[in-house]
Amino acid sequence: MKKVAVVVGARGVIGANLVEHLKTLDGWDIVGLSRRGGIDEPGVRHIAVDLLDETDTRNKLGSLEHATHIFYAAYQDRPTWAELVEPNVTMLKNVVEAVETAAQDLQHISLMQGYKVYGAHLGPFTTPAKESDPGHMPPEFNTEQQKFLQDKGSRSQWSWSAIRPSVVCGFGLGNPMNLASVIAVYASMSKELGMPLRFPGKMGAYGALLEMTDAGLLAEATVWAATTPACANQAFNINNGDLFRWETMWPRIADYFDLDVAPPLRMSLADTMADKEPLWNSMIERYDLLPTPYADVAAWPFGDFVFGWDYDFFADGSKARRLGFHRYAETEKMFFDIFSDLRRRRIIPSRTREVRR
Repeated sequence: MKKVAVVVGARGVIGANLVEHLKTLDGWDIVGLSRRGGIDEPGVRHIAVDLLDETDTRNKLGSLEHATHIFYAAYQDRPTWAELVEPNVTMLKNVVEAVETAAQDLQHISLMQGYKVYGAHLGPFTTPAKESDPGHMPPEFNTEQQKFLQDKGSRSQWSWSAIRPSVVCGFGLGNPMNLASVIAVYASMSKELGMPLRFPGKMGAYGALLEMTDAGLLAEATVWAATTPACANQAFNINNGDLFRWETMWPRIADYFDLDVAPPLRMSLADTMADKEPLWNSMIERYDLLPTPYADVAAWPFGDFVFGWDYDFFADGSKARRLGFHRYAETEKMFFDIFSDLRRRRIIPSRTREVRR
């Protein structure tokens, strides 16, 4: 029987890579949901929908009677942690209730979470974090979303899974959580200005242990958990499988961009890069880059957030391995592959692409 995946947040780094992975698998039709919609292709249909609008969601998703799986990776940002709860829980509820009403054979709902469940965004937390670790004082939208699925799932025929990646890295412009693009653009601008590559985060962050999650690996793990009966109604940490420190990774990144390394210097990227749009536009012309708006190419506040973790940041991924998911990714290679991809797409300059005028 053919499976129908409803990918919620299909234009983000996580959702877009999930769509690409599903396209490689036999027996799947794909419906991508996003605010902007997308271009349909064989096996993939896009729907533009405002998930905060219950009526619009119900009307747009009412035709999904053949849906079997929901892969939820949508996110609405807000200024404070408390304000994140209402919109993000509301969107999930609107999707689940609209699809569940239409689809009689809904089998599984996959929820994308993160280490915020462990309080990783608040400060030092127990490492390696385990799926069984106790939660923290609310507000926390990830926890509220999972509670909603647990409660509704206990009265439904479908199962659920909660996927908890670390910082997800992959190609995707305009995404608020795309660290690889932040690093690539920061390094490219440093090179353009003839400056060494300085780590801009806290000094303690330079030596802390942390990990990343490759977006392609995450996509595989998400589908694996959604289609493996033994994984039903559980949470899983998903990470690359290796740890690193910026103090060793940063010089290697600098070497990739043919840059010298200077000692770390704490600075706000959001402030420091705020006036760099003219520089970016001049680089687009000089290197014949795709005309990507400066606002879409890198999310500097997210870089500040990640580079400010002056504590260890990693979780135990052995539960997924015990149940059969054995994929891993080398984080250094992941970064270099993404940088090379950005060069191939002409998002950042390559060593040889400068156009002499």
